Amino acid sequence: MKRRRMIDERGRKRDDGRKDEKRRMREDGRGMMDEKKTNKIRTVRDLKVYRKAFDSAMEIFKLTKKFPKEEKYSLTDQIRRASRSVCSNLSEGWRKRRYKAVFLNKLTDSGQEAAETQTWLEFSLCCKYIDEDTFQRLDDEYEHIFAMLNAMENKVDTFCRPSS
Repeated sequence: MKRRRMIDERGRKRDDGRKDEKRRMREDGRGMMDEKKTNKIRTVRDLKVYRKAFDSAMEIFKLTKKFPKEEKYSLTDQIRRASRSVCSNLSEGWRKRRYKAVFLNKLTDSGQEAAETQTWLEFSLCCKYIDEDTFQRLDDEYEHIFAMLNAMENKVDTFCRPSS
């Protein structure tokens, strides 16, 4: 079977679409580039890493509603704060991305909050407030978030706009 060459929207030659989807994936926090969409990021909410962190924080919020009342001001409060801080630090950094050092600092803070969230998830598992499957799924999600934040740190110049 003869393979056809196609031209994408940027004028690049492509095979007939049978290429692995990983070719289009960007693990640097910007998400997947779709043929119909541009890679333009207008707000922090356009970042795949932000969406993942936000969705995970909301899932943690729902899970912690079932935690015992005696955990309200300790484990419940701490895991909610840490999971939300991943997004809030990313948002703060995004607004100040013209200052590379500030942006990097906020990415680092986001990563630290992701790690703290993983620790609280482990406590939740050991206290039997969540099951092993839930722990593993959320822990893997935060590992992915951390990797995406790390990739953003390594490619900081693609995110920071020059100060004018």
